[in-house]
Amino acid sequence: MPGRLLSRLLLQVVFVLLAVGTLCFVMAESLPGDSAYRIAAGRYGYDVVNTEIAESVRAELGLDRPALVRWAAWLGQMAQGDLGRSVVLGDTVVSLLAVQLGHTLWLSLVAWALALLLGLALGLWTALRPDGWLRHAIDQLNTVLRASPSFLIGVVLSTLLAVELGWFPVAGHEEADHVVLPALTLALALCPGFTQVVRDVALRLLRSDAFEFAQVKGLPLRAALWRHALPQVLLATLAYAGVQLVLLIEGMVVVETLFAWPGIGHALVHAVIARDVPMVQGTAVTMALLFVLLSSAVDLLLHGLDPRLADAQTARRQPDAPAPANPTAEPTP
Repeated sequence: MPGRLLSRLLLQVVFVLLAVGTLCFVMAESLPGDSAYRIAAGRYGYDVVNTEIAESVRAELGLDRPALVRWAAWLGQMAQGDLGRSVVLGDTVVSLLAVQLGHTLWLSLVAWALALLLGLALGLWTALRPDGWLRHAIDQLNTVLRASPSFLIGVVLSTLLAVELGWFPVAGHEEADHVVLPALTLALALCPGFTQVVRDVALRLLRSDAFEFAQVKGLPLRAALWRHALPQVLLATLAYAGVQLVLLIEGMVVVETLFAWPGIGHALVHAVIARDVPMVQGTAVTMALLFVLLSSAVDLLLHGLDPRLADAQTARRQPDAPAPANPTAEPTP
């Protein structure tokens, strides 16, 4: 099983490198305007750029070569593990991403943890009190959050918590409290999905015969929740969290730019504006690989926490084998 998962992961990585890198190259080539002028402006400023400087940049970077030749050269570099150099800053793409990736991973971890905690708290609360007024208020709030893009949530939080109340800084990354607003923005965008999953799983378990039998035996509600409901809720939430990685990585581009957070999403926006194709390709490939690796890590964690998932996959590949136990079945107290 580990060898099969590793082979599948390597195939996904290779496909992502080729597909995302090629797509970024094609999109950069399709943008209107002269790339040499944009790159020269990013290097020296728009006020001093002229035709001579632009032509010098074009010759230096080989932009006068056919696009197919430049794409083939990029593939050769990629095969050697070389993402090239930023045509604006002059540094290697790997060295720039090494700094930016740390900021992005830290922001992602904090946002993911906040979304998970909020989803567990709100989902369990509404499952235990399905007919209360707070359940309806949370449903309305989740509806608003689902319909709101990340930048709108960020603007509202910045206005209320930073400008009006002065609790947190609007932008930056030097102090620990700088991470609060961007992380909370991402967490609130993810929270409705987590809340729905936790509530649905918790309601199903609370109405199950196993949970009712645990309480008939005299087990207190809190202990029954901790011992029987919470493990199943966590498994379902972790599985959903792997799916939500797509929204998290997509939201990085907007949120990092909004709060001037120096991560790879922020770098991608500036690279697109400056026509820094190696930086665009390197950043986009890194974000895609980050999604693949984190998704695989979540799958491995789920298989480690619940081996019945691996048994179910084995049974699906062997139609004549007896069906394994249902991974979502209620636990026997």
